[in-house]
Amino acid sequence: MKQTSGSGADGRPGTTGRAGAPAVGRTSKVSAPWVRTRLRSAPGPAVALLLLTLVTSFLAAAFPRAVDTYESEALRHELRGAPAERGSVQLSVGPPAPDAGDGAVEALRPSGLAARNRAVLAAMPRALPADTAQSSYGSRLRKPEPATDGWLPRLDGGPPVFTLSAPAGLAGHSAVRSGRLPTAPRDTDPTAREVEAAVTTATARTLRIRTGARIHVNRPAELGGPLAVHITGILEPRHPDGAYWSVEPVLRTPAKLYTPPPVPQPYWHGALLLAPDAAPVLLSVSAHAETYWRVAVEPSRIDVDELPGVREAVASVEHGTVGAALRIRVSPDLEITTGLDDILAEADGVLGSARPVVAVAAIGVGTVASIVLVLAGGLAAVRRHSELALLRARGASVRGIAGRLLAESAVPVLPAAAAGCALAFLLLPEGRPLPALPASAAVALVGCAALPLHAAFAHRRLRLTGQRDDLVRTRPSRHRTVAELTLLVLASAAVLALRGGGAADRLAGAAPVLVGVIAALLLVRLYPLPLRLAAPAAARWRGAIGFLSVARAGRAPATAGLPLLALLVALTTAAFGGSVLTGVGEARDRAAGGGRRRRDRGRGTAPGSGR
Repeated sequence: MKQTSGSGADGRPGTTGRAGAPAVGRTSKVSAPWVRTRLRSAPGPAVALLLLTLVTSFLAAAFPRAVDTYESEALRHELRGAPAERGSVQLSVGPPAPDAGDGAVEALRPSGLAARNRAVLAAMPRALPADTAQSSYGSRLRKPEPATDGWLPRLDGGPPVFTLSAPAGLAGHSAVRSGRLPTAPRDTDPTAREVEAAVTTATARTLRIRTGARIHVNRPAELGGPLAVHITGILEPRHPDGAYWSVEPVLRTPAKLYTPPPVPQPYWHGALLLAPDAAPVLLSVSAHAETYWRVAVEPSRIDVDELPGVREAVASVEHGTVGAALRIRVSPDLEITTGLDDILAEADGVLGSARPVVAVAAIGVGTVASIVLVLAGGLAAVRRHSELALLRARGASVRGIAGRLLAESAVPVLPAAAAGCALAFLLLPEGRPLPALPASAAVALVGCAALPLHAAFAHRRLRLTGQRDDLVRTRPSRHRTVAELTLLVLASAAVLALRGGGAADRLAGAAPVLVGVIAALLLVRLYPLPLRLAAPAAARWRGAIGFLSVARAGRAPATAGLPLLALLVALTTAAFGGSVLTGVGEARDRAAGGGRRRRDRGRGTAPGSGR
């Protein structure tokens, strides 16, 4: 029997008999793979989709990681810029009881202080990383004592006063410019008549102190009279802005104090740095001797996503379980103070006020990116309308067409989305992975589903040849009208929430996007009206150019409104961001002007402090 080639109802090649019936046992099992054949025959659209998905996935994954990076840098900037006395955890044990005896002396020995310092650092929560290089501990006088030497420079307020301090680790945080570091016997007791000390270069320059000088500090007569402090060296701080020197700035740089009102008079306040073994002598100089531990925080190890945990850790150190454990390990009289809670609260407030603006930008950029991906799928569906209509006419099901298009789109989209996400993680190593991964997954989902959904919707019913889906001919359905009215209500509510101060609300954050969507839908609704009015007039013109132009504009597909939607959403988001930046700049200028006026009013006044 003579055979003729043909095709089955599903579009696959096969053989038929003379009457058109399939020949039993002669049906070919060979069929070309759809995806491979399609990608080989038209690689250009696949490459374009791959590049579009790669860029979109990278931006979607990079945006939240960049926000986390900038917020973490802002938090660290706040911690680094705060005064050292506020940005560290300060622990101290006050003066010993009068009947403490030898226990008070042993509490000031370097070995006991070092053991308690290790206990303090070990008890710090993991969420509050300590900078051990800038942390310090030792013994000091809470109240400075006056010197009796007449060669020291005097101001109108009287002779200079000195804070006697015996910090540990002085050799590692300073360089000797003249002389040597102070030393003391290990068995130094409070009755010693002379101890060695060092001063910084700033103290030596301001108070005219030289190596070899002796400074006599007041001490009660029953305890041996004035204490002679022999200056053995002049030191240069290695990191003067670090917490080691900045928590108590007078250790580094002398300052002026003022006598009480009514006529405040200045006098100098400096520091004498004793050897740690000489700390017991502080008990005889004043009843205000104390031991201290100053734990500096390492800002580089704190991320913005850890901010709630850091605040909980600070609260636990000050008033919670960690503070109770420290009082058990160190001393029941341990005092714990820090300004970290205020710094973190201020930083959290600043970041919280900026997050609504960032949310507006994220929603706007995400909407534009989604529209671009959907537009790419819509254009691909329009370009392949004849091909898909032919398959539909030959018996292909909507589900089968959508499945083949999904597989065809997944080949370039999934690798591109994964590569874009990996590139974002590579270029921005800091940040949480959770927001970036779902964003890239959403890009992959939209990129894969745009073309199949467009094709399935356009070919859900068999249509006669020549039927068009033009802007002028298309009549909005009831479902579309209900959806547009719902968007209009949401946009109105979002604008009212934004104007009423509900900037933190998610609906308010979507206000610019919803306004742009409503504007685009309104223009799409109004666009056919001038075309309908211009068509009769163009038909009466002599030339054909005007009529053909109007007809061509009216025959644009209904998906032509997607570029307009993307443009309007981008413009409204950019306009909102510009207005916010302008408002921030004006507020900053007003604050700077107010600060200058306050400084002008306060110029010439001097702070006072009791002596």
